Formats: sequence, C-alpha cells, structure tokens
Amino acid sequence: MNKPIEERELILAILLEVTRDKVPGHLALSRVLSKYQYLDKRERAFITRVTEGTLEHMIEIDYIIDQFSKTKTAKMKPVIRIILRSAVYQLKYMDQVPASAVCNEAVRLAKKRGFQNLSGFVNGVLRTIARQMDQVKLPEHPLSRRLSVQYSIPEWMVETWLSSYPEETVEKMLSFMMEEHPTCIRFDPERITKEEIKARLKEDGVEKVEDHPVLPYALWISGYDYLGGLETFEEGLFYVQDASSMMAVESLPVKKGDSIIDVCAAPGGKALHAAEKLAGTGHVDARDLTEYKVGLIEENIGRSGLTNISARQQDARVCDEASVETADIVIADLPCSGLGVLATKKDIRYNMTPETQKELAALQREILSVVHRYVKPGGTLLYSTCTINREENEENTAWFLEQHREFTLEKEKQFLPGIDPCDGFYIAVMKKQESK
Repeated sequence: MNKPIEERELILAILLEVTRDKVPGHLALSRVLSKYQYLDKRERAFITRVTEGTLEHMIEIDYIIDQFSKTKTAKMKPVIRIILRSAVYQLKYMDQVPASAVCNEAVRLAKKRGFQNLSGFVNGVLRTIARQMDQVKLPEHPLSRRLSVQYSIPEWMVETWLSSYPEETVEKMLSFMMEEHPTCIRFDPERITKEEIKARLKEDGVEKVEDHPVLPYALWISGYDYLGGLETFEEGLFYVQDASSMMAVESLPVKKGDSIIDVCAAPGGKALHAAEKLAGTGHVDARDLTEYKVGLIEENIGRSGLTNISARQQDARVCDEASVETADIVIADLPCSGLGVLATKKDIRYNMTPETQKELAALQREILSVVHRYVKPGGTLLYSTCTINREENEENTAWFLEQHREFTLEKEKQFLPGIDPCDGFYIAVMKKQESK
C-alpha cells in the first residue's frame, strides 16, 4: 500500500518540531491533525501511528541505524535523521507497508527537501536495514544498556529506577510505557449516568468503551478519530484525565462548602474533579502561572458547566497574602520531570536530564514553602507529581515535614505504571494541626 507523500511530509514536519524545536509531541501532532481535518481517518491514523511510534522507539531506531550507517545518527543532518528514523520504524513495526514503498518514499522526501546529494545514502542505508533487520541484536551488558535500547528509555533513567526498584518491577514499568493504551476519561455521575455516557460515546463513533477497574466514574475509550470530533467532549460530558490524577482527588477529605485552592491547576483536571465533589457548594480557586495556562483552565471550566470554580493567574512561588489560612484544602500538583507519563508523552524521555530533575526538585520545595501557608488549621495539603523519582517525591515530602512540624503525613503513595492500573504518579496527603 503506497501512501501519498503528503502524509510523510507532515510526519517529517511534526518530528522536526519535536526533536529539533522541543515542541511537546502531543501538541505538535494535535496541531497538524486539527489543521488538516480534510484527511480521512486512515490517513490521520497513519500520521499518528508513525509519529508516535518513531518517538516511542527512537533510541532503538538510532541503535539500528548506527549498525548500518558509517555516519552515525548523532552526526546526521536533522531532516535526513528524521526521514531515516520514521522509515526504520515503518520497516520494523508496520508489516502492511512494503519495504520498497518505505524506501522509495524516503528517497523522494529527501529529494523534495533539497537533499538530492544524500538520496543515494538514504536509499542504501534503508535497503540494507530492510534486508538485514533480523540480524540486529540487543546489547547484552550492562543490564541498563539492554533495557535502554529495548524500551527506548535513556540509560540514566533506567539506572535510577534500577537503584530504587527490583529488576522485575522496572521491566514491567518499561514494558507498560511501550504499550498502546486507551484514553482514560472521567464523567460526572451527577450530570450523566454511566449507561448514558457509554451510549453517547458509541453514537459518537467510539469503537471501544470499557469500565475502569477501580473508579466507578472513569472509563477507557479507544478507536476514535480525535477528541475535538466527539460531540460528547465538546458538550463537556467527560474530561480526559488519568486514573492516578483522579485517585489523588479521591485521597482528599472534600466536604460540601469547602474552600479549595489548586496552585498549579492547568489544564484543570483535579480542580474540576474537586469542584464536582463539592456538589454545587463551596469554591475551587484554580491558579496557574501564565495567561495561556489560565486560558486552558477557563476553557475546560466553560465546557464543564460548573459554577463553583474560577481561574486566575498567580505565581505559586509568590505568597498571596489574602489567601493565608483560607483554604480547607490546597492542591499542589507541581511541575515535575513527568517520568510517570512516558506512555502518553513520549518525547519527555529525550528532553529530561538529571540536572533538570534537580532543578525541578528545588522548584517544588520553593513552591511548597509558600503555598502551605494557605492551609487553614485542621486543613489538608496535597503534594503530588506525575513522576517516578524519589528526589522529587518521597525526599521532598520528608524535607517538607521536617521543615513544617505543624503538618503530619496522613497518606503517601507512589503509583507505578504496569504495577498499578494507571500512569506513574505520587501523592502525599498532609494534615495541618488544629489551632491550640
């Protein structure tokens, strides 16, 4: 099946944005799918699969290319590197695309982008890989190197996890991150029943709708074109949110009439979930740093129809004196390395570094040092991240409790992908002592 060049041109543009310009992969892909809505479902599915698959397997793909190319991937021109990467992904993981078509289209694309002089190189490397793919063997030692190539996770991340968890657990996590997962959504049972939302999703053309094994208001959906094309989404009948994020809100003692502040709320999942739990009472003050992020929250508030939640711009590092000791609950789901959500945000693995992790851990401490002041005596502070990193999680919680003895730890949980029915996520629920 010979795909039109246009699809591969769009894939090249997306992957260049992600790898060269550091645009988040899900945003770059979403932007292209929205812009080219005239493409049929099959073409859109091809673009999505090759884009996401290339990003997901990029370390393994580079390892394969480097076995057959005298010029290593790190030394290649960005356009040529991306053309080879996406082609090798198709050769290895998409049997329905003939190898000859993959090679021919890659050569055409190289020529079209002005690399006529390198078209022979592209052709030679790809045809050799197509013939000898089965001869490629994973590195045997050390274990961290093998796992890094096999699961396309940077070796330093693998080493970090191996130092914290058993080898079997780490391999389950890595395997989970490579699997295709349905989209997890949350609906409001006060607004629509599970049976009704399931029926509406089917009417929308969603092929598969499954119950979540733990949360009664969560569903897994798959086999749809894109979210913006679902009437149920546009009507605000559900919100895309991982189960781990929902479990964070479930861990909180939300009661009617509560005042809740979410200090880093965008795009608003936990804040909206908490507002639903307030059942039309109380108020959720959803804040974030930039006008853009506040806009995302407001967009989701508007879609939800909830009236007991508002959004505003506020730097969480700067104390808002008017908020001191006013909140029954403060949600501090803070900027983090994001290593728990590599299954869905595949490019994070290539952009994160140990140095950046340390900077994020310091930022989290800076924010916690400010926002804990908003908690009323007897109130609750939730500290959470979507990462798997003790420095950002357990160590920061221990540091905070040592610094602020008026808080005690009520609940602490590190969710692990492949072990728990959700992405990787960390929660610490801390209660502030009552006034004497």
